[in-house]
Amino acid sequence: MGDNKTESRLGKSLFSSGHANDWCAGCGDFGILRSLEKTLAGMGLTPDQVAVFGGIGCSGKTPYYLSTYGIHTLHGRVLPFATGAKLARPALTVIAVGGDGDGLSIGAGHLVNAGRRNVDLTYILFDNGVYGLTKGQASPTLRYGEQTKAMSEPSILEHINPVTLALVAGFTWIGRGYAYNVGQLCELLEQAIRHPGAALLTIQQPCPTYNQLHDKDWYAGKDLGAVTERLYSLQDEGYDPVVPHDAGPAVQEQKMLQCLSAAQQWDTRIPTGVFFQDLSKPRLQDTIKQRHKGYVIADPAEQTVCDKEGRPLARLDSLLKALSVHVTGDDHSSG
Repeated sequence: MGDNKTESRLGKSLFSSGHANDWCAGCGDFGILRSLEKTLAGMGLTPDQVAVFGGIGCSGKTPYYLSTYGIHTLHGRVLPFATGAKLARPALTVIAVGGDGDGLSIGAGHLVNAGRRNVDLTYILFDNGVYGLTKGQASPTLRYGEQTKAMSEPSILEHINPVTLALVAGFTWIGRGYAYNVGQLCELLEQAIRHPGAALLTIQQPCPTYNQLHDKDWYAGKDLGAVTERLYSLQDEGYDPVVPHDAGPAVQEQKMLQCLSAAQQWDTRIPTGVFFQDLSKPRLQDTIKQRHKGYVIADPAEQTVCDKEGRPLARLDSLLKALSVHVTGDDHSSG
């Protein structure tokens, strides 16, 4: 049996595509990518068991740098693509990745509906407060009155809090990590992937090119003259996010209020870890199985839908007949 370091290195390389990476030096994306490689290898998965869907922006390039099934989708549409793949191939480990602009601006509606569905997938939100690929405009997570170096004036819009939005949308696992804390990030990624339902992991990350406000020194609390960093772990302070399987409405409400309270903390103290985990809600896949017994016979991706000539096998004759309208000569007369 080989030593642990060798096994870890080999496991990590299994998920590295080896493609040239053009992210800026010091970008938090690197920490997220390495955490994904380590987590997938540590879970004993193989590349053919994983599909990673990317949106638009710097984070959207992630599928190119991982040796898994990789799908580069449309701006803001990563979650519908990922949802379709999971429903078509339920055994596949499906991970969607996107930036705060991609997911909380044009893609915000899809995020809300992904939470409502509670499909068993993981959505990783790269949060750096700016649109990095399009030269530093304010993203929906940049706060009112903040001004990065690419902006001519401070932001006049209120920010979106990904944790609170995910909670009210219905995500059943919600966490926050930090791109430079790979150890904790790997733990959070594994928990999110293993969770039976829709999981959102938002990851704070510096953008060294465009966001000078929230760099690694800011996250470290150096401007405060403090001994400790801004970031702290909820779980290290005894925070319990779990709604058990048999919990009633009162327990669920209490855990949601706890999550909302923790999500409001910012500036001098920023919580990381698991904010909320609801084990009492059914996954969409389980509900589909109850209503459509054929769903469990074969994956939709394996079912035959057309003949060799590409003609659909579904017969719509009876449906079309029921919907047909017979027009008589009198119906053509004008009033």
